[in-house]
Amino acid sequence: MGQIEDLRVFIDIVNGGGIARAAGAMNIAKSAVSRRLKLMEDRYDVQLVDRRPGVWEVSAAGQELYQRALRVLTEADEIEADFTHARQSLNGPLSVSIPREFGLEFLQPVLLDFATRHPETQLTVDFDDRRVDLERENYDLAIRIAEEADPNLTMKKLGESQHRLYASIAYADENVLPETIETLTDHSLLHYGSGRRATWEFDTETGKQTFEFQPTLNSNSGHFLLEATRFGRGIARLPDFIASNACARGELIVVLPNARMSYWSITIAYSKTRLLNRRMRAFIEEVTEACLIL
Repeated sequence: MGQIEDLRVFIDIVNGGGIARAAGAMNIAKSAVSRRLKLMEDRYDVQLVDRRPGVWEVSAAGQELYQRALRVLTEADEIEADFTHARQSLNGPLSVSIPREFGLEFLQPVLLDFATRHPETQLTVDFDDRRVDLERENYDLAIRIAEEADPNLTMKKLGESQHRLYASIAYADENVLPETIETLTDHSLLHYGSGRRATWEFDTETGKQTFEFQPTLNSNSGHFLLEATRFGRGIARLPDFIASNACARGELIVVLPNARMSYWSITIAYSKTRLLNRRMRAFIEEVTEACLIL
């Protein structure tokens, strides 16, 4: 039995929660599975599973091996599929992490269209602003919105997003909108984040300028802040992919249009050790096309 098959055995052990279940699933003797686990631990000189009397727990090293083994075996299976009669098929799993607001506000139609046209792909979309670890977690791709690229990943730029300050027409009718950054202190300010104090950074003709303030309203939801702004609760900093439709409908206006905020790159990333399979390539191509307007 080679190393690839050893990894399959280990994955079955972890998924089954024990040696007996893994042996039953593989239809082989329990002693054979136990022996393969012991040989792997000897080879790597580390305990993969703590199996003292009354205890059965995958160790930290075992958890890492499990995640990496999943990637290795997925790639091995994809190589097999790509170079056999099923090479034109997109059949198989595809797991993607996408920032919540960007995914729901902008990419949702693209994702639904991809899932509809490729039902053979088992698409899993995780809407989460958490920065997932593409080296250790079981994700194929991650879309990221950030000021700087991650040098440890392979990244393809999809577009750019700029943050601006917005207010509703109703708010503008009832309040004298600020003409300088300093006069923002006279207004109710809505902030994406938490805490009693917040900071916005602007690019001005004289360089970067920071503005510290106490938010009237905090939230970790861009959509909620958009609705609060539409209903006249104050001035909010919003990305254009959230605010653009409301602006087009004449519900929001840009505040301090000459006080620019930095552009953030929208990228799709994957591990440098990962080979692109057909599903990943198809997904990247379709998302890239959708983001051409950004």
